[in-house]
Amino acid sequence: MMNRRAFMGAAGATLGLSALGLPASSLADAGLKFGKAMPFSFEALQAHAQELAGRPYTQESNLPKEVLERIDYDAHGKIIYDTDKALFRDGPGQFPVTFFHLGRYFQTPVHMYLLDSDDGKTQAKEIIYDSSLFNMPKDSPAHELPKGAGFAGFRFQESRKGDQDKLSWKKNDWVAFLGASYFRAIGELYQYGLSARAVAIDVAMYNKPEEFPSFTHFYFEPPKDDSDSVTVYALLNGPSITGAYKFIMTRDKAVTMDVDSYVYLRKDISRLGLAPLTSMYWFSETRKPEAIDWRPEVHDSDGLAMLTGGGEHIWRPLNNPASTSASAFSDTNPKGFGLLQRDRNFDHYQDGVNYDRRPSLWIEPLDGWGKGAVQLIEIPTDDEIHDNIVAFWVPEKAAKAGDKHHLHYKMFWQADEPFPTSLARCVATRIGRGGQPGQPRPAGVRKFMVEFLGGPLKDMPFGEKPELELWSSSGKFSYIFAEPVPDGVPGHWRAQFDFTAADQKPVDMRLYLKYKDETLTETWLYQFHPF
Repeated sequence: MMNRRAFMGAAGATLGLSALGLPASSLADAGLKFGKAMPFSFEALQAHAQELAGRPYTQESNLPKEVLERIDYDAHGKIIYDTDKALFRDGPGQFPVTFFHLGRYFQTPVHMYLLDSDDGKTQAKEIIYDSSLFNMPKDSPAHELPKGAGFAGFRFQESRKGDQDKLSWKKNDWVAFLGASYFRAIGELYQYGLSARAVAIDVAMYNKPEEFPSFTHFYFEPPKDDSDSVTVYALLNGPSITGAYKFIMTRDKAVTMDVDSYVYLRKDISRLGLAPLTSMYWFSETRKPEAIDWRPEVHDSDGLAMLTGGGEHIWRPLNNPASTSASAFSDTNPKGFGLLQRDRNFDHYQDGVNYDRRPSLWIEPLDGWGKGAVQLIEIPTDDEIHDNIVAFWVPEKAAKAGDKHHLHYKMFWQADEPFPTSLARCVATRIGRGGQPGQPRPAGVRKFMVEFLGGPLKDMPFGEKPELELWSSSGKFSYIFAEPVPDGVPGHWRAQFDFTAADQKPVDMRLYLKYKDETLTETWLYQFHPF
């Protein structure tokens, strides 16, 4: 299985900047030098991406590979961008930009440009790479790279206008783009976790390898001094696809991104995943492998949430299956989906890497996406270093060479989903041996405890119990009932049932609670792998 976390690890003229409200010497004083000016517009970037899709793919390869290979994990970790040379160090805007260095795991040169709208015309000038922009050991192989080599990625630092004693911009960032088309942001709990990317191509296909196109060019629009938002444009290029992207990223309590994307297909693609999310799930309260790790739970996300075009709220707990699994949830014009970290209790992790603070990420379509499916890929893992969960939207129509897709959507990086249901939500899924305590346990029977909290469950009449609406693709249910969890928390109930599988094939399950004709909970979906 690919270690996707390897992606995330971790000579020109001075630009005239009168239109930015800066003295012409400002960025030159920061140590930045720029290339020649070129006309720029988002429409022109789209046209360029479409034109590229009509040509055979070529990858930039003018850098000495032997040097890049010597910038291994340890060497790369010692190369730190000099924040005194940050783009927008003294403005405009609140958020300076620093850059990542190329290396063994980031060999594709990424070209960075600053936009200037002087005289009503927008121009782009490349920020020229120079090793002097980075602090690095004297014997670092990075010194051997030529000027203009390019960068690996970038990040926006926290506000230079904030309280630097509490949150120094030189030591803290809030969004990072690094490796292929991967990017990530912190949530309101100030912690990185899961990632997103531009597209996902042929994930977990048995007859072909996964493809990782790259963002090769970024264009930074000078921000306004009083704004919490920044705008970045990007060019995507890969063997099967090209694209033009516009990101409007807002840093307030959490991080919100408005993404306007245009992708163009060079080749047929078997599984084209749009608006993809990538995360890690090893184990949780659902089913923990015996004696494999000292911690109770290890995951960046614990479930896939969906809000269907018909308005149904769905929760699908994640699995770490024995073999790669692909699930498809068909829909028309979905209202949203996301990989969430619902469990915020530190005691459930007991780890100093802050799994309890990892952000959730929600996708909200801003235009009609038509027919298709949210697909969930779950890949086996035996460690937390692998990002083994991928979720994305797949259009119903087959992805063919020459196709164009335009998607406009918002991304919410925060503690919880932005549009929570008023119904009770699933807070835990537990699986154990079936049967009853004190009696012989029947072979092949598993007990499920699915916990719901809040919503109408808080108002259940005294002495009444909700009913379970259960369905499975095979097998049979028994010992079915609901009861309040004995913790004194109003509206905390659990649905309990035993399940006997018909065979060893995966079983799809569906559950919600109701009282008379009233739906009380969101819909719980699960794929059970008999054991």
